Amino acid sequence: MINAVSIGIHDIAFATTHYVLDLDDLARHRGVDPAKYHLGLGQDAMSIPAADEDIVTMAAAAAAPILQLHGTDNLRTVLLATETAVDQSKAAALYLHPLLNLPSTTRIVELKQACYAATAALQFAIGLITRNPADQVLIIAADIARYDLDSPGEPTQGAAAVAMLVTADPAILQLDSPSGVYSDDIMDFWRPNHRSTAVVDGELSVRTYLTATSQAWADYRNNGGRQLDEFSAFCYHLPYTAMARKAHKHLLETLGIEWPNDRIAAVVDAGTRYNRTIGNSYTASLYLSLLSLLDHSSELSGRAVAFFSYGSGCVSECFSGTIRPGYRQHLRTADNQHQIAARTPISYPRYRAVHTEHANPCIADCYFDQDTAGPYRLTEIVNDKRRYQKI
Repeated sequence: MINAVSIGIHDIAFATTHYVLDLDDLARHRGVDPAKYHLGLGQDAMSIPAADEDIVTMAAAAAAPILQLHGTDNLRTVLLATETAVDQSKAAALYLHPLLNLPSTTRIVELKQACYAATAALQFAIGLITRNPADQVLIIAADIARYDLDSPGEPTQGAAAVAMLVTADPAILQLDSPSGVYSDDIMDFWRPNHRSTAVVDGELSVRTYLTATSQAWADYRNNGGRQLDEFSAFCYHLPYTAMARKAHKHLLETLGIEWPNDRIAAVVDAGTRYNRTIGNSYTASLYLSLLSLLDHSSELSGRAVAFFSYGSGCVSECFSGTIRPGYRQHLRTADNQHQIAARTPISYPRYRAVHTEHANPCIADCYFDQDTAGPYRLTEIVNDKRRYQKI
């Protein structure tokens, strides 16, 4: 069943950080075989934010090209999904007002539920546009995955923001109906208020992710969703890229289906290319997978794509979309690939210093020298007030 009003992603862009750490360097300093990261996790590198970068600077960089192209005349809502909030009360997207010249006639909200919240934002956008098809909604998923130094989660760190303009009659992806959901109270991953890094039960988190995937799929099918063989590609939330094949194999097993590894790779691997070199980006991860799929696949016009969104704790959703004819002319493939290649390699000692600086909260006034080469930066935190600058 298709929405009465065709709604979906009209434009999509992303941003990442100034620095990159090659996992070969991390493996050498931790005294482990690099294959543990490259093959076991499916990760090659991870984006590391400079001292003057955070979710706001990435969100602004991701959203700017979309707003420059489409303007803000019909923009009525901005939804920023993150689990790396910079304030316990004020929505991070409000800091974007002076950076992006957002209109004052725009509702702005921050959403949180681990890595899932951007999918909730997408569903909220569908409702808003169904009510008024002339409205446009800007969704930004922005996160920095940061774990304790020398912890098991350290090699899965990363950072990125993905911005999506959701409209009626979209140019890139039409969202289908229905979706399937699954929620449960599970302590697999959480970050108490007093911590800057997450607490993780890795084995439980993997088991819960797999359970949530099959349960969300079952609810999707029970509500009239497409059959498995109707999909040309599957995009998964990627805490690390090896999880895509693992999750797809699990889904097939629950359905009593056997596929050879090359067939699984054919439907999931194109969506893992960017994540493999950026690392985990929490709420942005699934939509970075979509961007990777669009940039690395052969012609997808008219093809159906399945999406599996997962947020620890846990909430999961399975939904689908259809790629629109002519979508390629709306992509920024060369810019996306340049942005990844242009990151500055960071030395291991400098990485540890920056990690420690980010992990320690700014209690007194803090002033930041310019480190990033990106278009936006955090300049200072004075009297607990954050100030940003367009470079």
